[in-house]
Amino acid sequence: MNENKRDTATTWIDPDDAPELNDDFFERADEYVGQTLVKRGRPLGSGTKISTTIRFDADILAAFRAAGPGWQSRMNEALREWLQGRETR
Repeated sequence: MNENKRDTATTWIDPDDAPELNDDFFERADEYVGQTLVKRGRPLGSGTKISTTIRFDADILAAFRAAGPGWQSRMNEALREWLQGRETR
């Protein structure tokens, strides 16, 4: 079993010598839900998307953004639906 050196290295034995549990300690701490380690950071993407630059009319962009987080995914889905509609013609 691999052990994380950060988790296993201890320089104290007496519980009274334990490090102070300050904000820095909790920022570096691993988080578990049950026995499952919760990964920190941004989740991995699908790997199928390509970054590009495109220009939209301000009102179109504002309408998608107004619906809240996930607007780019909704815009992607709207374009996908438009493509599928063209394929059936």
